[in-house]
Amino acid sequence: MIQSVERAALILKVLGSGTPRLGVTEIAERVGLAKPTVHGLLRTLAACELVVQDPDTGKYALGPAVLQLGNAYLEGSELRARSLLWADSLAQRVNEAVWVGTLSGSRVIVLHHVFRPDDVVQILEVGAAIPWHACALGHAIAAHDPRRDELLSGDLAPLTGLTRTVRDDLERVLAEVRRRGYAVEDQEAALGDAGVAAPVFSRDGSVAGAVAVVGPVERVLDPARREEIALAVRETARAVSRDLGAPRYGGPAV
Repeated sequence: MIQSVERAALILKVLGSGTPRLGVTEIAERVGLAKPTVHGLLRTLAACELVVQDPDTGKYALGPAVLQLGNAYLEGSELRARSLLWADSLAQRVNEAVWVGTLSGSRVIVLHHVFRPDDVVQILEVGAAIPWHACALGHAIAAHDPRRDELLSGDLAPLTGLTRTVRDDLERVLAEVRRRGYAVEDQEAALGDAGVAAPVFSRDGSVAGAVAVVGPVERVLDPARREEIALAVRETARAVSRDLGAPRYGGPAV
């Protein structure tokens, strides 16, 4: 591994971790490097437009080249490409928002977001990173991921008072996902929101990501609609898996 590249990547990850702008000292503390080293790396990253410096505060933020790279990643994602039409169809079928996501480290990255088909103001969540243990997408993926033990041993910090943070509890949740073929999340990432997700498999049989219906808990987990939504999500995930060339769809029928 090339050390300078690794260090530059760490800086970019720190700048993308939630705090919009950071100074050299703050970045150095977070990545564990000397300030002169960080300053030199930042100058190189700025020359490549991967970071920009605020002329008034001197603090750094991610630059426009990062957006270009992100867009290129989305355009190159086969999971996203194969799920576009199916996700639109699912949103129309259940009249709710739909997310398609994949696991990156210990977080689920939203690759595609279809708005709920009504006039309510909604925020595009493409690019959002959610801890795997706090969302239906993450549960659906982790239940079939060979790195499951590593994920369960990692940081399981709560996002709300309802987030499951105990390994034994999460192991039971993942076992239930494998048994019934879909995951249910009830206000674990954000109070008032819920999700129902099913895993998507790739041509080699491994889990590629997941598809989820997300929205207000009173709508998504309405007892009168829950089985209908779960069935629709499972059928959509099966269709995307088929388009990805999966040899068979994993898990039992709903």
